[in-house]
Amino acid sequence: MRSIFIVDDEKHTREGLTLALSDAYDVASAANADEAFRLMQAQEFDAVITDLRMSGKDGLSVIDFAVARPERPACIMMTAYGTINSAVEAMKRGASDFLTKPINIDRLELVLANALKKRDKALAQAALNAEKIGESIEPKRPRAPQAKTPEDIVGDDPSFKNLLKTALKVAPTSATVTILGETGTGKEVVAEFIHKNSPRKTSPFVAVHCAAIPENLIESELFGYEKGAFTGASARKIGKFESANGGTIFLDEIGEINPQTQVKLLRFLETKKIGRLGGVVEIPLDVRLLCATNRNLKEMVKKGEFREDLYYRLNVVELSLPPLRKRKNDIAPLVNFYIKKYALENSAGNVEISKDALEVLKNYAWPGNIRELRNFCENAVVLRSSNTIKKEDLDARFFEITDTGADSIETKTLSKKENDLLLIEKALKQTNGNKTEAAKLLGISRRTLHRHLRNLV
Repeated sequence: MRSIFIVDDEKHTREGLTLALSDAYDVASAANADEAFRLMQAQEFDAVITDLRMSGKDGLSVIDFAVARPERPACIMMTAYGTINSAVEAMKRGASDFLTKPINIDRLELVLANALKKRDKALAQAALNAEKIGESIEPKRPRAPQAKTPEDIVGDDPSFKNLLKTALKVAPTSATVTILGETGTGKEVVAEFIHKNSPRKTSPFVAVHCAAIPENLIESELFGYEKGAFTGASARKIGKFESANGGTIFLDEIGEINPQTQVKLLRFLETKKIGRLGGVVEIPLDVRLLCATNRNLKEMVKKGEFREDLYYRLNVVELSLPPLRKRKNDIAPLVNFYIKKYALENSAGNVEISKDALEVLKNYAWPGNIRELRNFCENAVVLRSSNTIKKEDLDARFFEITDTGADSIETKTLSKKENDLLLIEKALKQTNGNKTEAAKLLGISRRTLHRHLRNLV
């Protein structure tokens, strides 16, 4: 039976969801993030369903911890505070989907089943890849990913194509590369592209999300530890750097590592040796380092938050990924690519998207970048009402008024009443005042639209 982990500080919510899901799943629960961390370290789960707002650490920290686990459970966020920003942030952190309270159990079961199905396919593909390269199927050990085909990277934007050309030039070398870009722009995809076009392509590619690892654990996760190094260290543990020996290690969100770990990372770059926590012997390694960040490392250096000497050792080659809002011509090809991909994965047949729906998507700011676009495409394929995704099938957020200037990607800060009014006004304008069509566009009934209009005026 599949194992599901529910994290919520409201007792009645935990008990209600446990009761609803226990017929089909083995359900465990926790009342806060710290309790969740301990349980996830003690046992493996197939899926984690977590509330966003909780006393102490929030649900985003639970998702960060879960996606860093070797078994990488499917993650679903739920909250009574349903905002676009929190939904986007949850997807940025690795959530499969986002639900608002009160939870519709039928909807939850569908979302959960789809998330588990996607996870199963990913695990099956990893096992198949392992067999092809002659490795034992051992999920907790990193292994070299399949070589990427040209179709895996979609885009004709000139700045994006120039970036890939530079990546191809640097790939055969041993130079350290820093990949800059907003969250969700595909920094790990570019890192894998470099690895798979390098002489190390048959060796491991180990990706580490530094922000997802608690600060007090980052050093031991990266460099390992010896038995007895600290309370609870009952056996030697090999760190991520040793696991990547002969291959490439990719440190995502490198700006989040603490000063102590920065010192050890600088030591590795200077000597190509690491020391396990609690050890006395330095271990020589042949590992290429790639890293990424969405933060301004130069500003962090000025503020004393990041070592200047480490910054220059990391920044041998710098690649800057453009956000999706600056790649408008790539939105349609990306949407078509991912719709075909998810239609094939879900045995959905020939699924298409209409031209007017594509036009709406091209004008959307995509604050979550390609990660948000992928999530939209999968959701649209799974929940489609026909084999053509139409304009009226799109979520209301795609019609929100956003600031798409160079320095901002956030939705304008408005009260809920102001935002609802703007959405309704835009829908009525696009339907020439036809309230029935406007209601369809907003995904609500005509009666609900009239009620909103009465309450908003």
